[in-house]
Amino acid sequence: MKVFSVIKHTFSVVGIALLLGALFSYKNASDFLKDVVSATGTVVDFERKRGADSITYSPVVRFLSREGQTIEFTSSVGSSRPAYSVKDRVEVLYSSLNVQKVKINSFFELWGAFLIMLVMGGAFLFIGVLIFLVARLRNRKKEYLQRHGMAVEDEIQSVDLNLGISMNGKNPFVIVCHWLNPETSKIHEFKSENIWFDPSRYIANDTVKVLLERCNPSKYHVDISFLPMLKS
Repeated sequence: MKVFSVIKHTFSVVGIALLLGALFSYKNASDFLKDVVSATGTVVDFERKRGADSITYSPVVRFLSREGQTIEFTSSVGSSRPAYSVKDRVEVLYSSLNVQKVKINSFFELWGAFLIMLVMGGAFLFIGVLIFLVARLRNRKKEYLQRHGMAVEDEIQSVDLNLGISMNGKNPFVIVCHWLNPETSKIHEFKSENIWFDPSRYIANDTVKVLLERCNPSKYHVDISFLPMLKS
């Protein structure tokens, strides 16, 4: 399915990029900590940055280096509420090779970017891999039913929204069909996989092919390959 193929690859690529970014951030933080000098700084002001619906406050810190140079810098970490007060004393770490490379000695300032990218990268990659596995299992079930099952033409009952799933505020469609088992006279309801567009206008017949296991109709696959937007 093209839609899920695009989603799968997008999530996987973004996840890998974020994990690479996390690795780069971790290396930068580790290299920075290898050769730093500690000093005591004072919060002298806050830099305010206005976003779409909020303001973030980043502390401006002034300290004296061991060479006697007065350095003032703005923390790379901001928050909706100031984490410090003016005149608060904070420990700062700066590079012995370049005094302009300086950070407040706090866990989040040193490792925050790494952790955020690590968590987000892991989540994106997990979703991409999960979509791949679901598609792989679906294809294996379809191949199994093509070899060992039987094909029947079932009457289409409706095209419904699957309200149990939502993405960006939208629900997918499913094709619902019924099949009368001639051996048991029992009516079975089958539902297609999720379709992220309304397939109604592409349905030209009253029936749809369903592959099912002979002795276990609960194991089935509704063939929707006739839908043009799903063709590879």
